[in-house]
Amino acid sequence: MEEKNIVKKVSIISVISNFLLLLLKLVVSIISKSQAMLADSLNSAGDIVASVVSYIGAKVSAKPKDYDHPHGHGKAEYVFTIVISLCMIIASLSMISSSIKSILNHSKMEFSIKLIAICIITILVKITLFIYTKKVLKKTSSILIKANNEDHRNDIFITSGTLISIILSYLGYNFVDGIVGILISIWIIYVGLKLFYLAYTVLMDTSLGINEQNELVKFIEENDEILHVDSIISKPTGSKFIIIIKLSMDGTLTLEHSHQVIGKIKDDIAKKYDYVEDIIIHVNPH
Repeated sequence: MEEKNIVKKVSIISVISNFLLLLLKLVVSIISKSQAMLADSLNSAGDIVASVVSYIGAKVSAKPKDYDHPHGHGKAEYVFTIVISLCMIIASLSMISSSIKSILNHSKMEFSIKLIAICIITILVKITLFIYTKKVLKKTSSILIKANNEDHRNDIFITSGTLISIILSYLGYNFVDGIVGILISIWIIYVGLKLFYLAYTVLMDTSLGINEQNELVKFIEENDEILHVDSIISKPTGSKFIIIIKLSMDGTLTLEHSHQVIGKIKDDIAKKYDYVEDIIIHVNPH
């Protein structure tokens, strides 16, 4: 539960920061007709939506198990992520179209010192947020905070590109503004596709990677009373997995003794691997 509270706090801070930056960027981009700044504004809007969903996802996924959801609500955030990624991709395609028209029509950006100021403010805010989330990430393994941290880092590079395009446009290279607008939009599409794929793999019940499975088998077979791990099946519940294990033990052992051995293995796995939500173990007598 503590991890969910941390995610909520980080999400709220990100929403407030990105909302203020969005307002500034949007006003300045409309006044100056800068395609790069408009694309940067779109990126900030996407950040706000992502942060809001992170908050909602943390809140919903933190709900306790109930009759209808025996393994909790962990997949909720991934459902929202699918919607966000599609919105990001559609908005970016529209922005690319607008930037291409700007280049073909030889549109000129109206230079303003406010454009430079907004870029510098954005970069400084994003550096601060990047350092903050990096520090928080050391206390938790939350994939949502990791995504926030990477997003702040990406925004530093995106706004730096916007700043360069503004300076070049002022020097007479007006086409650069439209090009940077296209590049930023392509980057947002790439991020949207990554989010879509991440959510898709969880919702489609993609199992643990082969390396994780092999490590789990090795860990279980370190117990001398386990003759062999027959199979491992994993099912995601969100950021964690339900692990179903079939293994072989000496058939002459008593039921009580086998139960004690299995109980210890389950406890040891739960302590060692934080991605485990629940463990089901079936014993085959050998």
